[in-house]
Amino acid sequence: MNSESPPGGAGDGWLAGRCECGKVRYRVEDAFLYASNCHCSRCRAATGSAFKPFAGIDREKLEITDGPDELLIVGEETLNDTRCRACGSLLFSVVADGAYVHVALGSLADAPTMRPTKHIFVGSKAAWFEITDDLPQFEEHAT
Repeated sequence: MNSESPPGGAGDGWLAGRCECGKVRYRVEDAFLYASNCHCSRCRAATGSAFKPFAGIDREKLEITDGPDELLIVGEETLNDTRCRACGSLLFSVVADGAYVHVALGSLADAPTMRPTKHIFVGSKAAWFEITDDLPQFEEHAT
């Protein structure tokens, strides 16, 4: 995560994000490389939901703006779920040996340009959930 402040703010090519209680706030460049709805058991457990809608971006394009001491990192530095320590909100996941973050789209206060384009890991989706949209579905990960 970038320690220098990127230029501008939300609305200037940057999106604001936050946890439920507001102790942790971040901003991320609205330049996502991909976005998906992940149905794997890990994402379902992390969110407590049928799937995790996320968008991926280079790690240095996300900056914690408030509450860096309130972060709860579950996992390793290069592979983790990052949450608010106070309220438990999932903010993002660090993946690919620390190169990328998967921003939990529900933690964004601003609407991203990119929306999920597919469902991944539907081979392990929750049995009680039915996918009803027309997005492509992949049994595992898709590139």
